[in-house]
Amino acid sequence: MPRAITAFSNPLVKQVRGLRDKKNRRSEGLFMAEGLRILTEARDSGCIPKLLFYNGSESPHRLLRDLVEAVEAAGGEAIETNADILHKLSGKDNPQVVLGVFEEFSTGLADVDRNGAGLWIVAQALRDPGNLGTILRTGDAVGAGGLILVDECVDPFSVEAVRASMGALFTQRIAAASWDEFVTWLRGGEGVLIGTSLNAAQHYQQPRYSKPAFILVGNEAQGLPEAYEAECDLLVKIPMMGRADSLNAAVATAVMAYEVINQWRGPR
Repeated sequence: MPRAITAFSNPLVKQVRGLRDKKNRRSEGLFMAEGLRILTEARDSGCIPKLLFYNGSESPHRLLRDLVEAVEAAGGEAIETNADILHKLSGKDNPQVVLGVFEEFSTGLADVDRNGAGLWIVAQALRDPGNLGTILRTGDAVGAGGLILVDECVDPFSVEAVRASMGALFTQRIAAASWDEFVTWLRGGEGVLIGTSLNAAQHYQQPRYSKPAFILVGNEAQGLPEAYEAECDLLVKIPMMGRADSLNAAVATAVMAYEVINQWRGPR
């Protein structure tokens, strides 16, 4: 049976609230995700939270009942609480009815099976959690294997990034590495590295892309460093028809990803 927590001073509330801070997430090896949709996506992908907080004053939704059962069956704990506690945990003025605490995933490159998917996304020095979450959603939508974060990127397990991913965090493999580590790993097997840059001579629809393809997008403000562009097997640009000089990093990723998979799908 779920236990009830309604006191702000409860040690578990303080511990979970601390997961909004990256340092605490790293030391605890835990992160938060909220919302029926996201937690159901997680469960369907085989990821069950260690802790499940839910608003006991709301009428129980079937999906919520299923989540409680799944957590308890997996040896986790379901905790009945209220909207005030959920607000304190998530930091949102209008918190979701349910919040889960998960163990962080391994982000080592050694865990990535490059042949497990034809398409992979690589982001260098990405700073915005909204962009990271959107790129994960794009990867899920196109059937990519996952997202490889290169150099110092925003934390994929931050509350904002998890929220923006809308559940794709649980369907996409996530890895993190320095540029040198990534290049050494990439060149140790098959794979074509496709860079996106305004400096490119080729239009993004000109090349014929092969598998496995690694789409490389740069930092939102600076783009890719010259040395990184030089390492690419293909360097392409998305033409700008208006006054804007470039697309948002997440939008550019989506344009590239759909071009690649549309080529593989062949004529319709």
